[in-house]
Amino acid sequence: MSIVKTGVEHKTALLRYRTAVLLGCTAIAAFPAASPMAQDAAAGNTVLETITVVGGGGDDDASSIVANKTTGSSKMATDILVTPASVSVITAKEIEQRGAQSVEEVINYTAGVTADFYGSDDRFDYYKIRGFDAWAYRDGMTVGDPFGGIREEPYIFERVEVLKGASSTVFGVSDPGGSVNYTTKLPKTARFGEVYATGGSFNHAEGGFDFGDNITDDDTLSYRLTGKLQRSDKEYDYSRDDENLIMGGLTWRPSGDTSLSVVFDHLDRDSVPGGGGLPVGYDLDRSTFLGEPDYNYDTTNRNTFSVLFDHDFNNGLTFNANARYTRSKTGFGYAYVYEPTDNGDTIADRYYFGSDKSDRDFIGDVYFQYDGSFNSVESRTLAGLTFNDHSGESDLFYQAAPGIDWTNPVYSGAPTYAGPYSSTSSERSTTALYLQQDLTFFDRLTATIGLRNDWLDLSEKNKLTNVTTSDDYSEFSTRFGLSYKVTEEFAVFASYADSVAPPSIGTAPELGEQYEIGVKYRPDDVPALFTASVYDLTKNNITRTNPATMMQETIGEVRVRGIDLEAKAEMNDNLSLTAAYSYMKSKIVENGTSGNEGNEMSFVPNHSASLWLDYALEGEGQRGDMTFGVGARYQGPYFFTDANEIKSDSAIVFDAAFSYAIRENTKLQINATNIFNEKHVANGGYGADWYNPGRAIYATIRQTW
Repeated sequence: MSIVKTGVEHKTALLRYRTAVLLGCTAIAAFPAASPMAQDAAAGNTVLETITVVGGGGDDDASSIVANKTTGSSKMATDILVTPASVSVITAKEIEQRGAQSVEEVINYTAGVTADFYGSDDRFDYYKIRGFDAWAYRDGMTVGDPFGGIREEPYIFERVEVLKGASSTVFGVSDPGGSVNYTTKLPKTARFGEVYATGGSFNHAEGGFDFGDNITDDDTLSYRLTGKLQRSDKEYDYSRDDENLIMGGLTWRPSGDTSLSVVFDHLDRDSVPGGGGLPVGYDLDRSTFLGEPDYNYDTTNRNTFSVLFDHDFNNGLTFNANARYTRSKTGFGYAYVYEPTDNGDTIADRYYFGSDKSDRDFIGDVYFQYDGSFNSVESRTLAGLTFNDHSGESDLFYQAAPGIDWTNPVYSGAPTYAGPYSSTSSERSTTALYLQQDLTFFDRLTATIGLRNDWLDLSEKNKLTNVTTSDDYSEFSTRFGLSYKVTEEFAVFASYADSVAPPSIGTAPELGEQYEIGVKYRPDDVPALFTASVYDLTKNNITRTNPATMMQETIGEVRVRGIDLEAKAEMNDNLSLTAAYSYMKSKIVENGTSGNEGNEMSFVPNHSASLWLDYALEGEGQRGDMTFGVGARYQGPYFFTDANEIKSDSAIVFDAAFSYAIRENTKLQINATNIFNEKHVANGGYGADWYNPGRAIYATIRQTW
């Protein structure tokens, strides 16, 4: 765990579809989840049928936008209907349909999620869940806070699971709003593959492949190879967005009860951190660049090695051991506009800012799961140990830059720093024990209890002063949930969960708690899931990064109350939809001496909504199959700062997609985001304006087998 900063019978065709899903479940995700196994009848227990649960909880993520299983609320593959929490799953099919190019685009049609609120600042993945920064996980193991982290590449993931609410008891330290879990693509037990080429806006050229097969005839050994090469600009001048990605995996299945997967992936990015911002209150072209062409870079070089192992003892007991080792080197440098007060001329004040970081992470997670039953009670017990060791080096640079005339930019070149203003080396280790117990009574009522304790040891050396500071913490977190199936299609749930966010040396951990009640409906006659929930969450002892000063500050206690509504449905063979609505009311309850008590939190809109529709038109004669997709995203106004002095405008953005089957297994796809080029200030007020992304259109030709 890293603390550095995811019934009724239908028509014959649908029955065939469901049968194919059940029979075609393959190891396409990284959670080698344990499965309920046959119990020993001689011991007096009920004999259960052996069920193999693989991939993203047993779903075929490439064939449907509706997932039935999740590991996002615990490490046990669980039916979403009876999970006592709000969980949204974005499958591989939905990601491809919408042509999502980034994590922000993957999750921006999800209830409770606010994404891309920093506009053309492109350094990190920017998203919040229920008003709070959301921690990211990969295969159930912590990646960290995306603010300050590495922008992830969606193409290496089979699905993305969004859990609303705290998840500290199983996944570890996190914020109370929720988490995002990425599921890595793993080898399958059959031959498959695709190659594609994409071109479009901003000189975008991209090619990729994802294929695999069995190496042995008996499915014992399989491989998968995934890659992407991208060369592109961005929507502003003097920009680039280049990427090289390669991932390879092997899965060994010496028996039907044992699986071992090893995966290596390399991500290399050569991009830019953003357009540098634009003067406050002026309507300028998105292409305007007021940074420095000679000092404008954002680079990432990351190597990750993962091992995923599971074994079934055939008596209800399964064992899982997962580990990940990561080395990364990142850096950015740019000049940005900072002019809080317009002085009446056309010269924008600027500053240089740079960062160089190197990090090493090792995380291991081992756990046992035991499934059993007695009388009319089914029991699932999960007990595990997580260990994480992190070390890192960080240098930060900062100085004033020459002003620039935005009506006629003349660039002055790169800075000459005297040295970093901050230079640190850090060591952080975390050890945690966790336990989760699920009890299901009469196949109706499910009670969940989660317990966890984290021991954190932190050490940091100031390399400018040679002073070393250290601290250690022990934090206990809990989670309680109830779910009741009123019918086989309809369930109600209630939960309480608390969260522990990792502290900095000398500060206490941030603590949160959430109460939630909700309902879920999953009809038997169509693949669909409808969820509605109401929640109340608070967070205490908050330390946040002020976007104006980039410094840490404590704002005491905040509260968010809200409603989430979400639907995913494949209503027939032709029409599918994803719909979401969220209402959030935030309040700064306590804020020291800042005077912001009673104000709303920054970047938390009261209302947001989205709708995506896909309509498939079957081919006829020489015409191939066609699919038409259209989407709309509404975001209400939000304040740029906790002082609540400046507010964004509400906005609605439209997206679209079209695909055409040229021939069997060959498809042309066109995706457009912000098709009407809606323009508004996504972030600003404190010294610069940052506009939302403009219109982008991409065409993809894809061959599958």
